[in-house]
Parts: sequence; structure tokens; C-alpha cells
Amino acid sequence: MSATDLVPVRDGHIPIAHMRAVYRVSDVEKRLDKLPHKEHENLRATYERMLERGPERFQVKPSGLPVMDSLYDELPNFTEVLDDIKRQLALCEDSRDALEITPMLLLGPPGVGKTHFARRLSQLLGTGMGFVPMSSLTAGWVLSGASSQWKGARPGKVFETLVDGQYANPVMVVDEIDKAGAEATYDPLGALYSLLEHDTAGTFTDEFAEVPIDASQVIWVATANDEHAIPEPILNRMNVYTVPVPDRDAARRIALRLYRTIRGEHDWGSRFEPEPSEAVLERMSALAPREMRRAWMTAFGNAKLDRRSRIEEKDLPDTGSRRQGIGFVH
Repeated sequence: MSATDLVPVRDGHIPIAHMRAVYRVSDVEKRLDKLPHKEHENLRATYERMLERGPERFQVKPSGLPVMDSLYDELPNFTEVLDDIKRQLALCEDSRDALEITPMLLLGPPGVGKTHFARRLSQLLGTGMGFVPMSSLTAGWVLSGASSQWKGARPGKVFETLVDGQYANPVMVVDEIDKAGAEATYDPLGALYSLLEHDTAGTFTDEFAEVPIDASQVIWVATANDEHAIPEPILNRMNVYTVPVPDRDAARRIALRLYRTIRGEHDWGSRFEPEPSEAVLERMSALAPREMRRAWMTAFGNAKLDRRSRIEEKDLPDTGSRRQGIGFVH
């Protein structure tokens, strides 16, 4: 592998990849040599996996300023975030500098597309993605790992994404960060204080492996419904964006794009008309973006059962209860 390589085309552009070491082999070898014989088998297996895989990972960035028109169309309520990302991409497009995206916090009600945005961002940049759902934590060490002295201990998500993945600069999504309840003896967000700072993230140490990892290139995206539940030092380390609910026109565009995408992704899609009716789109626009795909799939199925090539309003799930709850901007 040469110092600079091309990785597969993503979204119509070719990401450029340099190789970057995310840990030092000598550090791993020292930890492995110190392990007592026939003890800590999980930790031993982790070190052996690190040595087998080697420390080099792709550090990617787009080869030029990527065309983002489709993202603006697909995610019309994320215009402010996309504008900021475009500015940051422009700074490194014709230089040797690494891709640098300021950690971001996406605030907004459930269903506006925050997690979908993060996934599309990783595709745009040509890098991988790690996902940490903070609302479902059973232990505070999901980010930073737990000491190998504890029964059932394992590495944290940051370590796993960098060591087991292909990329030195993956998009790391901390989903529903406001739902992370701090325990009396352990703050589940404690690791972020160093991970969100470029200098200290370069020598991040997972508590399970106890080997410094270079997490300085990770692209952080946090999502939340309420910023008041997030510690101020975390907020100060991130660009905070309030993501609005799509207005009715934007919701119709999102619904139409989803219809075309689903129809194009499936062989059975050719049996349906290229465009839905205006009445169906109007009904679909009452749904939150993340609910639209399920609604379209239900409608396609109902229409097929009725031997029709065109979706009718009766094929859609009942959206009456959603119309008031979503709170569209008019």
C-alpha cells in the first residue's frame, strides 16, 4: 500500500486516502508481553488482533469539493449545517491538510432526520461510521471501554471503530446525547471531554486495552432533543445547530424523493407509476421524515395486493393523529 491511494467512488466523487497509524505496534507488544500466562484471554485476543491488522487506516477526504446539490434537496431542513460543512470542505480541497470538521450537535425533535443526516455525511466524505445510542446505555463505559479487571469487560465504541474499521477519520454518531444519565460513580460522557479536543484525542486511551489510540481525526456528530440536559463543557466543544421540522413544501419534496428512491431500488418498483399523485403527496407530507419510508412501503404493499400500479390515499397509514403532533411550519 502506497502513502496515497484511491478508495472506492462514493456519491460520484473519488475520496483520496492517505494512510495513518492509529496506534503504535510497540505499545501493543509491551502490553501483550506483560499479560500473565493463561489469564485475560479477551484482552490477549484484542492485542493479537491489533498486531495482526496493523495500525494503518485510511484517512480520507474528497478529491475536490463534492457536489452537494442532492443533499440540499434530500435534506432541506439541514441547509445551515450543509453550508457550514461546505465551507470546511473548501478549506482543505486543494491542500495537503487533512479533512477537519468541527464536532457538531444537531438539535431537533424526533424524526426530523438527524441520524439519517449523519449517515449521508459519512457517505459524502467517503469514510465509515460508528454509532453510539446513548439512550440505551446499560453502562457508562460504552465510549471509553471498561477495565479488563471487570467481568464481561470489553473495549469502547471509539476503540472498536478505529481498530476494527478501515478508517482513521470515521463519522462517530453519539445519538440522543441528552439521554445519557450520569451515574454517581461514572459520567457516561466523561470520555468526550478529551475526545472532542483535537490535542488530547490524539492519545485517547481505552480503559480496556490501555493502549493510546489516535482519535484526533474522528468526525463527531451528536444528536439531541434538548440541549439543557447536556453539560456546558460538551456544548462549548461543538457547533450547535437547531434543525427545524421541514415545512409542508419541504416535506412533500422529501416524500417524493423517497418514493422515487424506493421505486428505483426494487425490481417490483417498475410495476408502479413514476410519480405519486398530488393528493397522496399531501397526505405523506404530514409525516416525520423517518416515518415516510415505512409509510411508502405499506402503501406499495396495499396497492400491490389490490392489483394497482398507482398508490391511492386509502393505501397510506392513517396520518390524522400525526398532523398536530409533528407541528409543521407553514
